[in-house]
Amino acid sequence: MQFFGGSEISPSPPAPTVSGNNAHMVYVFNRNGVCLLYREWNRPLHTLNAQQDHKLIAERGNLGVPQLPGQGCSFHSFRTNTYKLSFMETPSGIKIILVTHPRTGDLRDSLKYIYNLYVDYVMKNPLYRPGSPIRSDLFITTLDQYVRSIA
Repeated sequence: MQFFGGSEISPSPPAPTVSGNNAHMVYVFNRNGVCLLYREWNRPLHTLNAQQDHKLIAERGNLGVPQLPGQGCSFHSFRTNTYKLSFMETPSGIKIILVTHPRTGDLRDSLKYIYNLYVDYVMKNPLYRPGSPIRSDLFITTLDQYVRSIA
């Protein structure tokens, strides 16, 4: 399957970048900044409530200036001493944000794989209404298994 220009994206997941369970959270936002999915696995600190957390992350997802179609986004991640935030925005405006341990390597291929899971299990589902929260058990289970394997 291929959703990005260039080479074909493998249907198998990219290889893990670090051993252990270092994934903290994943967010999926639509083009309007509405949180469609929030999953938490190994979050070390709970400093904000869920609504404040989503607002803060949604604002992070709007980093930079709007791009013209085909230009792409040069921002992929940033690292602090307590976490690494990896970011991907698709041509359709879907933003995927993965928060992991700061030692985690490059997750661009993993974010593309997560997007492909989103397309296969959510967008191709005839019962899914675009813009509504993601409630697909198959997507969530597959996402959980994959994220636990990569980080």
